Amino acid sequence: MNTIDMERLEATQEYAGFGVRLLATIIDTLILLLVTTPLLYAIYGGYYWESDEVILGFADFLISFVLPFVGTVAFWVHKSATPGKMSLKLIVVDAKTGDKPTVQQSIIRYIGYIISTLPLLLGYLWVIWDPKKQALHDKLAGTVVLRPKNKGVDDVAFSGENA
Repeated sequence: MNTIDMERLEATQEYAGFGVRLLATIIDTLILLLVTTPLLYAIYGGYYWESDEVILGFADFLISFVLPFVGTVAFWVHKSATPGKMSLKLIVVDAKTGDKPTVQQSIIRYIGYIISTLPLLLGYLWVIWDPKKQALHDKLAGTVVLRPKNKGVDDVAFSGENA
């Protein structure tokens, strides 16, 4: 990212806090459930929810683990945000350059999600105390999550004859 873009980013964006990031995660989880639940039900029926097994088969592994991983990494690399983050105008960027995260950063960030749950979700809660609002997975990947300084509210602008 060039100097002009970095200045614009710094002037218009701020670090996203815990609450808005949690809301984005809830939105992403609901979207993921809307996609995976019907697929798992179509393949395994009600037995899927009755079983004590962690993985019921190859299709379960693909739908429950591979699909979320590939989808999340692809969204970070290509859109700089997942659908939940996009809906709240949040972006994930490289902490040093402000560019979209690389594939490597995105993979590390996703693996960091798992690490962030240990112990007691402390890796996620770290956002509350960190000056750059970075969770453990952000620190591991070298990323930050930004939001518009205007909290995502756009100015009203009308166009047309009566404007």
